[in-house]
Amino acid sequence: MRTPAGILCLILSLTAVAIGADSLNVRLVGGCDTPGDASGVCVSGDYAYVADKHTGLRVISIADPANPVEVGYYDTPGEARDVAVSGDYAYVADAYNGLRVISIADPANPVEVGSLALPPGEAQRVTVVGDLLYVADGTGGLRVVSIALPDNPVEVGRCGSLGWVSDVAVSGSLAYAVSNDLSIISVADPANPVKIGSLEDAGALGVAVNGYYAYTAVGSYGLEIFRVSDPGRMIWVGLLRTLALGVAESGGFAYVVTEKSGLLVVSVADPAHPYEVGHYHIYPQYCNDVTLRGDTIYVAFGPIGLQIFQYYGAGVEETPSVEVRTTSPGPTVLRGNLHLPLASGVERRASSVLMDATGRKVLNLKPGENDISHLAPGVYFVREELPASSHKPAVRKVVLTK
Repeated sequence: MRTPAGILCLILSLTAVAIGADSLNVRLVGGCDTPGDASGVCVSGDYAYVADKHTGLRVISIADPANPVEVGYYDTPGEARDVAVSGDYAYVADAYNGLRVISIADPANPVEVGSLALPPGEAQRVTVVGDLLYVADGTGGLRVVSIALPDNPVEVGRCGSLGWVSDVAVSGSLAYAVSNDLSIISVADPANPVKIGSLEDAGALGVAVNGYYAYTAVGSYGLEIFRVSDPGRMIWVGLLRTLALGVAESGGFAYVVTEKSGLLVVSVADPAHPYEVGHYHIYPQYCNDVTLRGDTIYVAFGPIGLQIFQYYGAGVEETPSVEVRTTSPGPTVLRGNLHLPLASGVERRASSVLMDATGRKVLNLKPGENDISHLAPGVYFVREELPASSHKPAVRKVVLTK
């Protein structure tokens, strides 16, 4: 009998409290158990999509990240290893059963609409860029699949002889595949992907790329960092020893999922000297995949399903006075309510949040009156993001009193 999702989430919350006692600068926001073994995760809109191995694709509402709830699922014929989402479709790497295309137009009722066999490989990870899907296909190498017609995916190119490919990341016209090497592959012509550089990276399981650097999760060896500005001459620059299974990178931090010790947050601002700045350990579980959206971290946490975290160790830096887009010359003293005026024209806010002094989000703010009477007295910061790309977020200090 299948346990209702709400009860599973409650059980998960109690379990996490019991076994997740070791944390540093990372807080658990919420979690939802899945019936299988969460292997891959992708976030789109108000939903997280979890590749749950033998129980297929699980669709979880994250409209309230503190209370994620499973709303639908589709049991794929194979072993769902990873998932990528584009528009109304989820693309599942289903191991020996290749690629499965699932309509998620109705998240409560996902339906398979297409598939593609990928012999002789074993689909491990998938990445979508426009109308192309890149598949890390185990012994099948790197596969390039057109999804211009989602219900009729067609392989358009392949780069074999790469060893057993476990993950792929794409940046511009280059794909970065990990196996026994970190290989850089030109996909400028998707029909003829060509390997243009490689560097030994034995046993790598995951890869992320940002700018001039590639970050690889190399099992018991740890997190490795390579400079890839010249694809023909990659350079190893740094290492952090850990049990690394997967990695994502953003804003000078690498988010590493590990075997037996959970989530690590690593400063990579100096790529030659990475160091741990935060962690959330749940023993004796292991993580399989990690993805980011804003300041929220979504982890496929093996047998305990989807876990949602925030890293708050970076603290808060107030916007210098010359850049503050406010008429207030200093900190505002508040009692019970915070008024957020609605800006106009190009200055219209995209989002605003209230943070504590550590940088942890405590409240989403809306234009007009915001009730803050339930918060403890102290120093807080209002962070206002503007949609115009020429502006940085504005941060101003407020002091809450009773």
